[in-house]
Amino acid sequence: MAEPFPLCYLNGEFLPLSEARISPLDRGFLYADAAYEVMPVYAARPFRFSAHSERLTRSLAAIGMEDPHTPAEWRAILGALIERNRGGDCYLYWQVSRGAQPGRTHAPLPQIPRTVFAFCAPWPPAPADLADQGVSCVTAADTRWARCDIKSTALLANVLLRQLSVDAGAAETILLRDGELTEASASAVHVVLGGEVLMPPNSRRILPGTTRGAVEELAARAAIPCRVQSISESQLRVADEVWISAATREIQPVTRLDGHPIGAGRPGPLWRRVHAEFERYKRELAGTPW
Repeated sequence: MAEPFPLCYLNGEFLPLSEARISPLDRGFLYADAAYEVMPVYAARPFRFSAHSERLTRSLAAIGMEDPHTPAEWRAILGALIERNRGGDCYLYWQVSRGAQPGRTHAPLPQIPRTVFAFCAPWPPAPADLADQGVSCVTAADTRWARCDIKSTALLANVLLRQLSVDAGAAETILLRDGELTEASASAVHVVLGGEVLMPPNSRRILPGTTRGAVEELAARAAIPCRVQSISESQLRVADEVWISAATREIQPVTRLDGHPIGAGRPGPLWRRVHAEFERYKRELAGTPW
């Protein structure tokens, strides 16, 4: 990932990222008592802002916090941050922590001023050979906590699982729990079997992905059947195609899993159709209100 753009937002101020400071007693720092979002920005226009904003509000509510800003206030803050960093294609990160509390105590959850932080960074380019070669992934047991539906900053388990793919020279770690697919360390997973796109049902084991939602809509536009159902490990391994999707990955075809080819070992025809729809969708949105 490239270095972030120089200006950030912190607690009501736009300031150089190098000068941003939080208290060492901030509960986000001490306990990961915080929630966050990552959103693509294409040509200075945020992508699916409403879905990201709603998910942040849900995550905060799940950990006993009210969202400190309305959607209109978030639009003003994030829009100004993009503009001050000269827009273009980038991704935007924003986070709310419970705030800095005098002393250190696990409970009760204090009513203190929240810490609100946001920055943006250059868009990470996709692998140059993505359309020809796809990406490889590895699998691992899903060892994360029991509330994966909360987009919390408590990501140590995800970090360790992602490191497994880095060590293997792969793009991502796809996770299995009790013999079934959940998701990947930082992506949703889509499995193509018999001409259908299958996705595991949302639950506390899975983060409801905003890009996953876009994939469902784009599959419908491409007249590709899409269904939510439990997916077994054996179905994953014999799939015709496997895709991973995330805010900064968009939709990527998985062509090797644990060293073995998926389908023909090349990006499949349904991925090409959905990927083309995704590119068309981005062009349609250009210049429209967000």
